Amino acid sequence: MTATAARPHVVVLHRWRDAYAHYDRYVDHDTHAVSYVTTDVGAAGVPERAAAVALVDATDDVEQVDARIRSLAARFGRPVAVVALKEDDLLPAAVLAVRWGCAGRTPQEVTLFRDKLVMARTVAAAGIPVPATAPAPDPAAVREHAARHGWPVVVKPRTGSSSAGVRLIAGPDEAADVGHDPARLVQAYQPDPIHHVDGVFDGATLGPWRLSAYLDTCLAFRDGRPLGSVEVDEPTVVAAVGAFTTSVLRALTDRPTVFHLEVFLRHAGDGPPHCTLLEVGARVGGAEIPFVWRDVHGYDLMRAAFRIALGHPPPDPPPTGIRTEVAGWLLVPAPAGRPCHIEEATSMTGRDPGPYAEVVPRVGDVLPAADAYYEHVGARYRFRGADSAAVRAAVLATARDARVTGRTVTGLVAGGLR
Repeated sequence: MTATAARPHVVVLHRWRDAYAHYDRYVDHDTHAVSYVTTDVGAAGVPERAAAVALVDATDDVEQVDARIRSLAARFGRPVAVVALKEDDLLPAAVLAVRWGCAGRTPQEVTLFRDKLVMARTVAAAGIPVPATAPAPDPAAVREHAARHGWPVVVKPRTGSSSAGVRLIAGPDEAADVGHDPARLVQAYQPDPIHHVDGVFDGATLGPWRLSAYLDTCLAFRDGRPLGSVEVDEPTVVAAVGAFTTSVLRALTDRPTVFHLEVFLRHAGDGPPHCTLLEVGARVGGAEIPFVWRDVHGYDLMRAAFRIALGHPPPDPPPTGIRTEVAGWLLVPAPAGRPCHIEEATSMTGRDPGPYAEVVPRVGDVLPAADAYYEHVGARYRFRGADSAAVRAAVLATARDARVTGRTVTGLVAGGLR
């Protein structure tokens, strides 16, 4: 087939089944040929007006995706942009954009936000607090790091996501079992509560942004415990974290970016809050963050990320700025190994206190073993309220009463909330 150059060709690497991103609102699918490279699970989330859909086993497989782009380019012309919004696809998209001569972040720029060892070293060099971090290719490196900084230590992939492969190593005996992996790092354990910061950075200052406190941790979610989050409305804490976030982003980039930053936050007594960087991504936060930002704050972070990827400025916030209502969310883990057959799931909307929206599977649904880890979970709930205390109470009440049970496709494993 001959190439059709009448419309600019935009390639999107896509993973989600749900509407995390409204692509057809971000770029005109009539004036542009917008093609999607996606998985069989993600194909259900592609807009109907897509110029074409090309399936791959994994959207972060650069060579497989490149082969699909070559086929798409034969139909629609060379792409003017290769866009990815999911964290794991950012570096592949940057590599492919260079191959096809498209504008966008270079692989080197993306690496500052994807390689956690490079990130930690860059931020530390700017004088910003970060846990002591070193390569951890083998057990000896882990023990050497602990000898300097104490046990326990955290071992994790340098370019991981969603806490996959993260381990808390309590002592030398456990360190003997970590094996050998050159793409891994070790960090000193940091006991302070973890918070996340989400928003837009214009290259010098923060645009719209919000600070949230995790209820439990992402690592605990991997172990089967619910994961919640509530936005923080305490002015002193918000101001301190805003200044810290600005310094971190300035150390890593001078270009506009949407960001999701995780920070260890200690605030005791009358002293100022103390911040230590956990990590930061140049992308929209996962879980329910895109949804609550659109619903509660009237701002689409995915739209901002998409526009930045095309070389355009992010959209301005609503005329009144980010709305002052507080948002939160809760994820209930899959009750069994995925693919998981759902046998029971509790709707929580309509309760007081409770969520304003939910994504709860139906009995008989199967949660796929897909790469969008925080999408295909036991249940997802969204909250809004006048202040942090009210939202926190609703999240905790929902976590207490919600129940999801199921079994793996190959065997029975039932479970609910712990």
